[in-house]
Amino acid sequence: MANSTFVRIKSLKIFAAVLFLLILYSLGSALYYMYKDKGHSTRMVKSLSIRIGLSLFLFIIMMIATRLDMMSQ
Repeated sequence: MANSTFVRIKSLKIFAAVLFLLILYSLGSALYYMYKDKGHSTRMVKSLSIRIGLSLFLFIIMMIATRLDMMSQ
């Protein structure tokens, strides 16, 4: 039982870290498009929209995990 809890916590942490890296990548690409396109394209807006969606998804997953007590050891 304790081993499965450890695996669940570990996999949740890895999932959150990967999602956080994707959020940072999206933010960086929005910054790149802001300088490259000089406001003549919608790529920056799309990239920021993806970042917002990923952030909300991560927040909801963490709320569900906390509610289901998946974070405790």
